[in-house]
Order: sequence, then structure tokens, then C-alpha cells
Amino acid sequence: MKKYNMQYVVVGLLLLTLTACKISTDTVAPKSAVPDHFRDSATADSLSVADLEWKQFFTDASLLKLIDSAVAKNNDLLIAQKNVEAAQWQLKQAKWGNIPEINLQATAVSNRLSENSLNGLSTNTFLGKNHVEDYNAGAFLSWEADIWGKIRNQKKSALAQYLQSGEAKKALQTIVVANVSKGYYNLLMLDEQLRTARKNLVLNDSTLFVINLQYDAGQVTSLAIQQAEAQRLTAAQLIPQLEQNITVQENALSILTGSFPKARERNTVLSAMVVTEDPAVGFPSALLARRPDVKSAELGLKVANAKVGITKAAMYPALNITASGGVNAFESANWFSLPASLFGTVAGSLTQPLLQRKKLKTQFEIAKIEREKSVIAFRQAVLVAVGEVSDAQVKVEKLKAQHEAAAARVQTLQKAIRNATMLFQNGMANYLEVIVAQSNLLQSELEAASIRKAQLDANVELYRALGGGWK
Repeated sequence: MKKYNMQYVVVGLLLLTLTACKISTDTVAPKSAVPDHFRDSATADSLSVADLEWKQFFTDASLLKLIDSAVAKNNDLLIAQKNVEAAQWQLKQAKWGNIPEINLQATAVSNRLSENSLNGLSTNTFLGKNHVEDYNAGAFLSWEADIWGKIRNQKKSALAQYLQSGEAKKALQTIVVANVSKGYYNLLMLDEQLRTARKNLVLNDSTLFVINLQYDAGQVTSLAIQQAEAQRLTAAQLIPQLEQNITVQENALSILTGSFPKARERNTVLSAMVVTEDPAVGFPSALLARRPDVKSAELGLKVANAKVGITKAAMYPALNITASGGVNAFESANWFSLPASLFGTVAGSLTQPLLQRKKLKTQFEIAKIEREKSVIAFRQAVLVAVGEVSDAQVKVEKLKAQHEAAAARVQTLQKAIRNATMLFQNGMANYLEVIVAQSNLLQSELEAASIRKAQLDANVELYRALGGGWK
């Protein structure tokens, strides 16, 4: 009869476990956090520049080589990969949460009892000796039934944290890729500005040579020579400054790519780099799938949901089942004498926290607050992502107009230089007109290179803001 009663108890416990009720309702990411379209983009389609992988988005061979090196060797990315591996181990461990804990144990105890103690007198009376031995070998099992979903939520939390670590690595990689490309474009800009400074220095030398001839002929004063020399030194000063900036930028790219400082290869010029005009941005809702930081914020909400379930379950009774079995004997000779030395016990217990109720309630309320914070963090992540896309869009649009104006200004000033030089050599213009024209051209060409580089950066920023090629 007892055997059948035990079977009914076991079946009942299994049914109770299988029909475990959900004690907390998960909060989902609010869809209202995403707008229908980006600012100044009343209509949009599903096409987006972010659909391209970075190996397709970037086309320059030297830049691709740098990015490949950075993705493989950047130390920050390597640390992020280790975080992913650690989270993966945590996830594997969490999957064993429902597995009973089983321990094997073997003990041998030898006691000499006092002949004047009650235990010693009793043992001597019944066993004829006051030396007692005990040999034990067995397995001990402990299992907690996941009635309230605590272990299930621990698995959900571990899974979400593992996925979060992966998204964190992706987000970091998009930043590294963007920084490498911007550094490369900055290097091309500095190369262009260095060529401009050297070309302007040659032009200044030519002008200074003519002014010296005029001075020797008594046509100009020493003031003309001094002003021309000052203009020449302006261009000359730029050259070592730009060379310094080039070396610093090459060092920065070396660090990003996980190597010691050295010169970086580039087989192109700034003007040859293609600027994408009016790139497609797609729907804002695509950011939920593409942006690693937005996906991480959504996963953070799942972690918070799981923690609410865990803290809620801790307030309810816990069902624990324990069992042990093995062989036990007072003498080593009889230790493995079967079946006489066999023993076994099975026990079930319900544990309900009483005095810890207030503490557990506090933890539950804090977990709910943390979940509310996760919802706000998700909204903020979406808000920042949409804002970054809008910022990049307006930069792409307005920098295009700025570059067109700057390029036209450079062409006008180049004509002015030719005219001023010709008029000056024929005595129809004074040296000040030539010096001013040369100064204006130098500044305009330097500024045009800066704007061109800013255009390329804006393309990269838009690509990164839209998700950087991750799907």
C-alpha cells in the first residue's frame, strides 16, 4: 500500500511541475518607440545602404586591407570576443539548471570512545569494545522542481545576456570599422593638403623671385619682399605640420589594426574616392533588426523580464526532492556485503520563506523598476539611432552643396592666380594682388579637401547609423 501511495505522490509532483503556472507577465519592447519615417523623408522604401556588407560598401583596396586587419587584430574587439565566449559558458551552465545535482561520497570514520562516557559504556556493553568504525559509500541526489519558472527564467536571462554580448561585439565592430575608414580618409585629406602646401610654396618662390628682381630694379620697396616672404613662410610652415599630422594618423590606424606604428599604404587620392549621393535609408523599423545597440537594448528588456520572474518565484514555496543510497557498515570487511549493507532514503520538502518575505518583496519591486528602466533605455536607444540617421542624412545633403561651392571657388581662384601672375609680370598689377590671390587659393584648396573628407565621413556615419551591414 505504501508503495502505491509513493507512486501517486511522484506522479502528482510530476504533473505539478509540467503544469507550472507563469507567475509574471513579460513586458515587450514598445513598437510605438519607432517612427514611420525619418525626418525629411516622408516616403521611403525597404532599400537601404545598410543592406550592403562592409566589404561591399567600401571599395578601396588599401582601406579594405586596413579594415580586415582591424577586425582580426583590434584588441578591443578581441576582448569583446572573450566576453562572448564567457557568456556562452554561462549559457551552457544555465541549460543544466533542471538537472538534479548528484554527488558521490565515500567516507571511513574511526572513533575511540571514552570508557567513562555514556556512549563508551553502552558501546562496550553491546559490542564488547570501545573502538567504533563506520564505512560509507553512496550517491546523494538533490533536485528542485521548477514549479514557478525560476530556473526557466534563469535560462532566459543567460540566453539574453549571451546574445547581448554578441550584439555588443557587433556594435564595437561597426565603430572600429567606421573609425578605420575615417582615419584612412583623414590620411588622404592630409596627403592632399600637403600637396597643396608644397605646390603653393613653389608658387610663392616664383613670386618672390620676381619681386626680388623688381627690387633690384628699384621698382618695389623692401616691404614687398617682406610680405612675399611672409606669405611663403605661411605655406612652408604648413608642410612640417601636415607631415606631423600624417605620422600621427598613421600611428592611430596602426593601433586600431592591432600593430605597432608604421607607415600605412594608400594607392589613391582623395578626389578619386567615390561619395554616395542620396543613399537609400529604408524604414526606421529596420533599425530594430540592424542596429546592434538597439537589439542589445531589446535583449536587456528580456533580461529584466527574466529577473522579475526569478525574484517573484523566490517568494513562493520551493519543492526540493533529495535521495541518497549506497552501502554502509561498521566494519570494513562487511562494507560491500550485499544486500545487507545497502541503504537508501528519499525525501521531499516544501520550503516557504517567512522572515525573508520583506527582503524578497523588495528585490521583486526593484526588479520591476529595473524592467521599467529597460523599457526607457530601449526607447532612448531607438531615439538616438533615429537621430543619428537624421544627422547623417542632413550632413550628406548639405556637405554636397558646400563641396560644390568650394570646388567652384577653387576654380575661380585658380583663374585669378593665373591672371594676377600674368598682369604682375607685365607690370599691370601690384605684388599685393598676387599675394592675396595666392593666400586665398591656399585656404580654399585646404578647405575643399576638408569638405571632401567630411562628405566621405558623412557617408560612413550614415552607414553605421543604419546598422553598418549587420542583419
